[in-house]
Amino acid sequence: MRLKSEIWVKAYLRHCAGQGVAAVVVRHGDDDAGAIYLKINRLDGTARLFGPAAAGLSNPDGERRWTECLAAEGVPEAEVDARLRREIDFDSDLWVIEVEARDGRHLLEGWLAPREE
Repeated sequence: MRLKSEIWVKAYLRHCAGQGVAAVVVRHGDDDAGAIYLKINRLDGTARLFGPAAAGLSNPDGERRWTECLAAEGVPEAEVDARLRREIDFDSDLWVIEVEARDGRHLLEGWLAPREE
């Protein structure tokens, strides 16, 4: 059974705080089933963006999986923000979590979907 979005977000924020990583909710989505996007702000003008993995890449038990939406090394922050605006135009119920990490840490280990080759 899949956790509600609000519960997953609260757990992720707590996990970040426990690791000494600043993370905040920038956009509050639907509490039950809103898609969740994670913006990793590198504080140097670049950012990374993670979003929900395609349904075929999720875990058989329904656990959430993530995939990098743009280049893995990071892109200009404005490009990430533009992508998020397009996603919000498509789905107004989504969440946006912003993590501040100069080293680009996302703390999604174990939740990343395998890369498609």
